[in-house]
Amino acid sequence: MQYQTTTNWLKCATAFVIGFGVLCLVGTVPAISGPARFMLDRAYWPVNGMPGELTPQARLLWAISGGMLAGWGVLLWQVITHIYAHNPALGRSMILASIGTWFVLDSTGSIAAGAPMNALFNVGFLALYAVPLWRPVREASGPA
Repeated sequence: MQYQTTTNWLKCATAFVIGFGVLCLVGTVPAISGPARFMLDRAYWPVNGMPGELTPQARLLWAISGGMLAGWGVLLWQVITHIYAHNPALGRSMILASIGTWFVLDSTGSIAAGAPMNALFNVGFLALYAVPLWRPVREASGPA
């Protein structure tokens, strides 16, 4: 994959991660938590309209998770823009280590929490980064 194509793909994937973090934050406000509950219902397959209203503790965890996801996304954006642009090998290594760590821990925790579908959904997130970074770029031609 060419450098510019890879960079654009990674930035789109990272915008998706940031957006997902913001969506998690929506789960903290009961009046507008529908999208968060919708995602949670899919993680605990089969889809059955559960959970209903989220507990204050669940909303706190949504807030923490959403903030961390959005912050991680901003960090990934900075790595892609400032490190990957000048040292693709280092940027690639940093991104893959970060994504790999997230994938293993999030998926393991999801399965342990009885939400194996979330682990399956995580494969999609993993692919957003693994596909463009599977092989080193063919050329690095400056910042994106």
